[in-house]
Amino acid sequence: MKFVLKEEKGFIYIDEGQGEVLLLLHGLMGALSNWEEVIEEFKNEYRVIIPILPIYDLPLLTTGVKTLSKYVHRFIKQMELDNITLIGNSLGGHVGLIYTLAHPERLKTLVLTGSSGLYENAFGGTFPRRENYEFVKEKVAYTFYDPAVATKDLVDEVFITINDRSKVVRILAMAKSAIRHNMAKDLAKIKLPVGLIWGKNDKITPPEVAVEFNQLLPDSELYWIDQCGHAPMMERPQEFNKALREYLEHVKQKV
Repeated sequence: MKFVLKEEKGFIYIDEGQGEVLLLLHGLMGALSNWEEVIEEFKNEYRVIIPILPIYDLPLLTTGVKTLSKYVHRFIKQMELDNITLIGNSLGGHVGLIYTLAHPERLKTLVLTGSSGLYENAFGGTFPRRENYEFVKEKVAYTFYDPAVATKDLVDEVFITINDRSKVVRILAMAKSAIRHNMAKDLAKIKLPVGLIWGKNDKITPPEVAVEFNQLLPDSELYWIDQCGHAPMMERPQEFNKALREYLEHVKQKV
């Protein structure tokens, strides 16, 4: 990770570049490094900010998507941000949807990629064989179209995480919270423009999820990335950045 982590008033984050804000939210098993190529592409034109979401640090009783959304709001207020393009992958997209409903005045637009909120075929409701490295490797590879994207470093990171009892309990609580908090009935209330950038081969939030988001959101644009799974910004960064740039231009022209 070549970008500097900053820490201020309990928040840990990356803050690169200047200009309009792109605020990036990582997923449940994600990390700031997932967004490296996005930072590189846009930091010369935008201010790219990525907070670490405190998935493993919340009290168990309050571990859930709504709590993360409130955390994001506190972060945005602390940083005095507005006119934000909020971009979320997987769980980060779900948190972004909840935030958008609560605080649309802070946002310019929302971008979802492999977002939960309607349906997800997640890592699983339990980790029956979490001590088995090969099992974990298989599950991480399932996230991508190309299993080679599941590098040893990435598998090692996930393996260590899910074999930490405190962390795995919170992962399961967060996953259950996401499943319970279905957004289908709320999406019509989101009047902001929404970009959907989706892997055609996503097995966790399959293509039909993107189609349903596109149908239920009043003002949305859908972009497909071929030969790509659940994390397009990692697996197909050039295609993801191209689609994101195209969508940002689309939003500019609407204003």
